Amino acid sequence: MLTLTAALALAGCGSDAGDHASSGTAADAPAGAEQAQPGAAEAPAGGVGEADTSAKEPTTELGVNQRAIVYTGSVTVRVDDVDAAAARAVGIATGAGGFLGGDNRSSDESRSEATLQLRVPADRFATVVDEIARLGEQLRRDIKTDDVTEESLDLDARIATQKARVESGRRLLAQANSLSDLVMLEGELAKREADLASLEAKKRRLADLTALSTITAVILGPNAQVPEDEPAGGFLAGLEGGWTAFVASLRVLLTVLGALLPWAIGLGLPLFGVLWLVRRFRARRPLPALTAPAPAARVNLPVPTQAPAPPD
Repeated sequence: MLTLTAALALAGCGSDAGDHASSGTAADAPAGAEQAQPGAAEAPAGGVGEADTSAKEPTTELGVNQRAIVYTGSVTVRVDDVDAAAARAVGIATGAGGFLGGDNRSSDESRSEATLQLRVPADRFATVVDEIARLGEQLRRDIKTDDVTEESLDLDARIATQKARVESGRRLLAQANSLSDLVMLEGELAKREADLASLEAKKRRLADLTALSTITAVILGPNAQVPEDEPAGGFLAGLEGGWTAFVASLRVLLTVLGALLPWAIGLGLPLFGVLWLVRRFRARRPLPALTAPAPAARVNLPVPTQAPAPPD
C-alpha cells in the first residue's frame, strides 16, 4: 500500500509539473500538436513534464492556413419577397457544404423580415457572405475574426498531459493489492478521466467554431426598418439618451395637450360666455338708494338741585 501511495503521489506531482510546463509552452506548439504527441500517453508518469517541454516551433511562424481562426459575420439585405430570398440564402449555405442553424421570421401588414443563422465551412465564409449580399439591396455588413490558435494549442498540450495522467492511474490501479488502495485509486482515476473529458469537450467546441463559421443573414421586406445597433457608453451616449428621452416626453406632452384642446374649446367657450353674460347683467342692474339714518332724539335729563346748608 505504501508503495502504491508513493507512486500515485509521484505521478500526480509529475503530471502537475507537466501541466505547468505545457501551459507555458502551449503557444510554442504547432497546429498539429495533438497528433504530434501520441507518445505522451505512453510516457511514464514521472517523465510527462519532460515530454511536454520539448522544443516547438513558435506560433508566430505559423502560416495563415495553420492558424485556428473563428469567423463570424452578419449581413442585412432588403428584398421584395422575404420568403423567396430566405429560401435562396439557405440554398447558398447548403450548397457550400453548410446548414441552417436557426430560422426566425415575422410577417404582418406593415413589415416582414427573416433572421437566419447559417453555418458554413470556414474556407467558404467570404463567398457565402458575398452571395447573400447580392440577394437584394445590401444595407449592412459586419465581419469579425477571432484568432484562437494559442488557446487550441494549449488545449492540445493539456489533453496530452491529462491522457498520460489517466494511463498512469490505470497502471497503478492494476497493481492495487488491497481494498483501500483500490478505492483510493478508483476515485483518483475517475477524477482524472472527468478532467480529460472536460478538456476534450472544450477542444471539440473550439474545433466546431473554427471549422464552421456562423453567418447571420437578416432579410428585410420593403417596409421593414433596419435594426438599430446598441448605443455605446460614455458621455455622448448619455447626452444622446437624455435628449431622446426629453424629446419623447415633450412629444407625449404635446399629444396630451392636443387631445385636451377640443374639449377645452367645446366646454370652455360656452362657460366663458355664460360668465360674461352674468357679469353684464349684474353691471346693468340698478343698485338700491342709500338713505342716511335718522338722528337720534335728544332727551333732557333733570339737573339735580343742591340741598340748603343747615343753620349754625
